[in-house]
Amino acid sequence: MTSNRVTSAEAPPIPAAGLPPSRQAKEGGARPARTPDSEKITINLGHVDLGQVDLLVNEGFYGNRTDFIRTAIRNQLTQHSDVMKQVVARKMFVFGMQHISRHDLEQLELARQKLTLRVVGLTTIASDVTPELALATIDTLEVLGALHASAEVKRALSGRLK
Repeated sequence: MTSNRVTSAEAPPIPAAGLPPSRQAKEGGARPARTPDSEKITINLGHVDLGQVDLLVNEGFYGNRTDFIRTAIRNQLTQHSDVMKQVVARKMFVFGMQHISRHDLEQLELARQKLTLRVVGLTTIASDVTPELALATIDTLEVLGALHASAEVKRALSGRLK
């Protein structure tokens, strides 16, 4: 997997890294953690809108309500893709997935540098990163999408998350 990354001017780039093994297979062997490929969201629709969606599903235009909603969202994202590209370029966002390992942050700490990172997509902070290390090395973290990190790290960084 290739990931673009943007860091502050002083911080060295973070090398791409895979997610650490976090689960054991039933047989007892190590198995790499699987990154979820989607996030669950909840929406409220009016009765008439929901009825129209159900009608299209019943007529075979879509397999189910989720199919319809995903298609509608993708159509809107496609319609606004030029604007999104301009914003991503202007605000220097990483687009996709960014993993931050303990080693990455330890290297920043040794260099006495701090990380500024903006991500559109998924950001993961390794489970072995301590709140103290995160605070010492992460200046700003802006995630439009999902942030996967321990509750302790999220709590420690709460004032630095945008």
